[in-house]
Amino acid sequence: MKKIIAVVNQAGGAGKSTLTQNLGYHLALKNNRVLLIDMDPQASLTSFMGLNKNEVTVEKNIYGALTDKAPLTVWDEPIHGMRIVPTNKQLASTEIEVIQDTVVDNRMRLRLALDQVTEDFDYILIDCPPSLGLLSVMSLIAATHAVVPLQTQYKCYLGTDELLGTIARIKKAGHSELKIACIVPIMYDARNKQDKGILEEIKNQLEGKIHVTKPIPKSTYFADASQEHVPFALYKKGHPTGKLLQDIATYIEKI
Repeated sequence: MKKIIAVVNQAGGAGKSTLTQNLGYHLALKNNRVLLIDMDPQASLTSFMGLNKNEVTVEKNIYGALTDKAPLTVWDEPIHGMRIVPTNKQLASTEIEVIQDTVVDNRMRLRLALDQVTEDFDYILIDCPPSLGLLSVMSLIAATHAVVPLQTQYKCYLGTDELLGTIARIKKAGHSELKIACIVPIMYDARNKQDKGILEEIKNQLEGKIHVTKPIPKSTYFADASQEHVPFALYKKGHPTGKLLQDIATYIEKI
């Protein structure tokens, strides 16, 4: 079955773009055809993949497909074995531009756009914006699964109920096939008492309900890899964190 995975958390700086790029890379290493979709107007994923967001035209931008200005167009060349539909700040105006359309259900726009390419890929990973607005709702309705990166900090933990509630409402409203694949504790510092406590709380709260992966440790190598426009495992070969990311990709293959 084709899997369309929304990497979602309403908090900024939660590691969504990093996780999207790295999970996509490890899925691609397993000979899967992988497409990344940048649904965040900040365009971090676009930049992490080495593209200049200021040079992304409407025709090559997910914004063009969502606003009916252009058909969905995948970037010409693979990058680290993955394909991408990039974006830039133009995407931020999508909600205002489509709100007057009474013919198309605006929540369905991404799903309808992806219908053009779904058969060409085994996995489509969507990097969602740091909000629970229309772009995130579009992404969740297009998705078969959600992956939730979660910093092991109290403020981030408090927002989890709101996110899970949004997913539950989307399922109740007719998108019942949407599943939460896993929660990925990220930027984890085992030396920090709060990190350890929040991780245990997450596990206790969700045990038997949602799979919680092994935590991804905090590391400056992630920022360095992003600056070099390469996945973590290419930047720091043999590092244990690369194996953790690989294990999450393997889990996603099996669900």
